[in-house]
Amino acid sequence: MAGSCAAEFQTKDIGVMWKTVSEACNLACDYCYYSTCGGKPGAVNRIDSALLERFISQFMARSNGQASFAWQGGEPLLAGLDFFREVVSLQAKYAPPGTVISNSLQTNATLITPEWAQFFKRYHFLVGVSLDGPREIHDARRVYASGGGSFDRVMQGIAHLRREQVDFNILTVIHEGNVDKGKELMDFYRELGFGYVQFIPGMDFRAQQADKPPSFLVTPQQYGRFLCQVFDLWYNGGQPVISERFMDNTMSVHLGRQAEMCTHSATCSKTLILEQNGDAYPCDFYIHEDYKLGNVGTHSLEELLASPVYRSFATLKPELPESCKSCEYLSFCYGGCPRNRRWEKADPEGRGVPHPDYFCASYKAFYRHSFPRMEELALQLRRQWAREYAQTGLKLPGRNDLCFCGSGRKFKACCQPALAGA
Repeated sequence: MAGSCAAEFQTKDIGVMWKTVSEACNLACDYCYYSTCGGKPGAVNRIDSALLERFISQFMARSNGQASFAWQGGEPLLAGLDFFREVVSLQAKYAPPGTVISNSLQTNATLITPEWAQFFKRYHFLVGVSLDGPREIHDARRVYASGGGSFDRVMQGIAHLRREQVDFNILTVIHEGNVDKGKELMDFYRELGFGYVQFIPGMDFRAQQADKPPSFLVTPQQYGRFLCQVFDLWYNGGQPVISERFMDNTMSVHLGRQAEMCTHSATCSKTLILEQNGDAYPCDFYIHEDYKLGNVGTHSLEELLASPVYRSFATLKPELPESCKSCEYLSFCYGGCPRNRRWEKADPEGRGVPHPDYFCASYKAFYRHSFPRMEELALQLRRQWAREYAQTGLKLPGRNDLCFCGSGRKFKACCQPALAGA
């Protein structure tokens, strides 16, 4: 990761997530892993204009045709619409001709107005909306400091997005109040026509305490049952109609491709997490002085990515627990997330021996439950691709050539067997 030479570095190779207003938020969700979120943001400190311009100019200078930005918080909309107008203006100013610029933003949606939605549509922002389910589930945890629920304001914000045809997806935190309600969640999202959703298990920890193991809001058994129930609904008789990120990533592996989620990839994502003041870290779960890479106001991108801290962080995921090395499902999760592991100190100098991801049993239960139907669905997709490819009139690859589907595997080990049933 960070060990690659600076000359090979391009911004398309990394993801950048900037905490636009640090941890300031207008909600007071009790499971938030930022220590200072409390629903009373007061005076909001957004990213300084000079710092913003310095970073964007550097980032664009190395864009090589593609530049992606992610804006989070806290609640990033607290920075104000003028801030994001400044963002897109600077992106346009420093982007080399032909550069494809993408922006994504994660929000609780309570502050979205028609003007915000029009801005998102005009500049093609992908918006992630935090919604924990129907009103009674959502309002139990996603509340204002007064204790009042935010459901109505969230739905109003979604309505504004839909009116302007803004691309958005739903992010749902799984906790004690909805872990046994997978069907209720899926039915609710399907009824509302939400095509893209993601479920993430809630954690009870503070991002700044990276030296302490987190605790979790649900047990591995609960989360495993939840994933299996959601799969049965997602599968929909072999005709999925909702894109759910965990399911989609698992299907990618069945198709011989790489998972897109860092939790289920062979290595952690190559990412820079930036605080509002420009401090840089390798992961949103490791906002701790021990993992600080530097500051984008005083260090170049090459210096940050070449940091010994980054190199050390990059070795966390591949340092697998012993039980993972012989696991039949290793290629599906590669040991999960290092943050979810407990590290048993072997000696005062080392970081110790890793134990499996807290959700290891959840993943295994899901992979066992879904495997036959995932394989069948993967075969259907290959047959569909083979038919479509054959209709183009193009010559099929040789047995030992790379498959036309883009999996990176040889044709004979990928889509060729499916041609018999195409």
